Amino acid sequence: MSKDREKLFGEFAPVSSEEWKNKIIDDLKGADYDKKMIWRTSEGFNVKPFYRKEDIEGATASLPGEYPYTRGNRADNNWLIRQEFSTDDVCAANLSARQQIEQGVTSLGFGVKGRMVSAAFIEQLLDGIDATKTELNFRVCAKRTVEFARLLAAYYKAKGYDASLIRGSVEYDPIGKELVRGKVLDGYIENIKSILEATDEFPGLRCVVVNAADLCNAGAYITQELGYALAWGNEYMHAMTEAGISPDRAAKAIKFNFGISSNFFMEIAKFRAARTLWAKIVEQYQPTCKCACKMTIHATTSMFNLTLFDPYVNMLRTQTEAMSAAIAGVESIGVLPYDSVYETPTEFAQRIAKNQQLILKHESHLDKVVDPAGGSYYIESLTRSIATEAWKLFLGVEEAGGLHKAIKEGSVQKAIGESGNNRRTALAKRREILLGTNQYPNFGETSEGREPLQKFCCCGKPEEHKEGTLNLARLGTEFEELRLATERSGKRPKAFMLTIGNLAMRQARAQFSCNFLATAGYEVIDNLGFKSVEEGAAAALEAQADIVVICSSDDEYALYAVPAYNLLKDKALFIVAGAPACTEELQRAGIENFIHVRVNVLDTLKALNAKLGI
Repeated sequence: MSKDREKLFGEFAPVSSEEWKNKIIDDLKGADYDKKMIWRTSEGFNVKPFYRKEDIEGATASLPGEYPYTRGNRADNNWLIRQEFSTDDVCAANLSARQQIEQGVTSLGFGVKGRMVSAAFIEQLLDGIDATKTELNFRVCAKRTVEFARLLAAYYKAKGYDASLIRGSVEYDPIGKELVRGKVLDGYIENIKSILEATDEFPGLRCVVVNAADLCNAGAYITQELGYALAWGNEYMHAMTEAGISPDRAAKAIKFNFGISSNFFMEIAKFRAARTLWAKIVEQYQPTCKCACKMTIHATTSMFNLTLFDPYVNMLRTQTEAMSAAIAGVESIGVLPYDSVYETPTEFAQRIAKNQQLILKHESHLDKVVDPAGGSYYIESLTRSIATEAWKLFLGVEEAGGLHKAIKEGSVQKAIGESGNNRRTALAKRREILLGTNQYPNFGETSEGREPLQKFCCCGKPEEHKEGTLNLARLGTEFEELRLATERSGKRPKAFMLTIGNLAMRQARAQFSCNFLATAGYEVIDNLGFKSVEEGAAAALEAQADIVVICSSDDEYALYAVPAYNLLKDKALFIVAGAPACTEELQRAGIENFIHVRVNVLDTLKALNAKLGI
């Protein structure tokens, strides 16, 4: 330390972690420190309110590009911008892809249905696209992946491309098929060997893919996505090496597709932990080069938390998700267009999705800094905690016989299903917030004919959730169905706020009630306040309200609620906003409906819809 720095810091007495904690306890004025300040994550570990240097003692000292690659596989952070395209109309897909390349896209993803696989199709699709300058990735019907790989390799050879410059993937993922569709592809190792043989001259083509993004889109917690992804990759490594494929060739054939949730800091830590743990796994197979231990990651923003209503908010969600992946140093990122929920993305939506990444590169300059989170006490601690929990899950799967066995027994689907259901319950109770869906809806918004988009598998058949497979329903689906049902009924119920009494309490409860009821698509009518119950009831009847919500203080409900109910009970649904001490007394008077922060919002709104005949 320089003399100037010694002089500067010498003027401040060192403060221990214990002293910081004691100061926080004092400021809490008797509140429990653990309950107020410790966050028990769904991932299975605690997050403290502050971190210091001693929290990262023993953390990896490697540099970016050095084993175990915690800080990234490269000494730069120039990730690829990937855009996905449907190939139902091959000419349109080719034109759109070329336009996107001109506008900054550096990686393309194509969904290829089995009936399309042919040399002529590849010629048309890739016409005018230089495969040595743009990464090309293909999702092909599993039954025809081997054939497609051979045709693609023949196409690249015929073009005379420098094989060392070819980058991309032909995604073969039989385990993923089993998880999502329940289809067991027997003898898949023979297909893998055939694909690797066909693409052997193109070392930059990764043809065995771990589609862990499906776990994210089924509601998995971060440690689950990572733990199962590691077991997934290890399943392929074990199968390939047992079949005589060298560890180096096997490891370099695998690519990981991860999802990105909205948990910003934990997602950064997830990718750092993923590289570390995968390097340790591959190392056990004794490759001849440490470079084989690098985990190649494509990260895609989550479909799980995208919404049909208030869809422009989807851009905010995907922007923070893409930012966390960029900071974490992944190889490529795909941003889902904001309209992906309800339509084949428009040209405008695709342009916005691409520009979201261009902003991160050319305006935020995230590509100019390698591992900017490195050394952060918080991120380094999160990385270690996530790695610890994911490793426990990985070891548990391996000790029980591996991922393939776990999927056959249904334990993976059950665990992910429970996590997804827990998150849906949390959403229903507003312990998890989906802006514009279960909280702060756009009061005047209608669907304008938007409907959730039907998805089709690569074989052209509609995707349906089968028992024993991952449930890929989005988080907000039930709230959206509720609101769409209100719209389809042809009558938009009016919810009238009968505000009376204490100014602060009536305003707070009216705001809460408006947000609560508008999530079902009701028209909400707020008011400044009424001088009497009779005045409020008369105004509600004049407005032809279907629902009347009395908003006041707990003490005043004993005075106002029953008289208001008696005036309105046969003319509108009557609701009390809150859970006052006099609730039992109000219930004896006939009042049935109460809304407050402890109720299940979704169940309550479903019950109201039923009472309204919706």
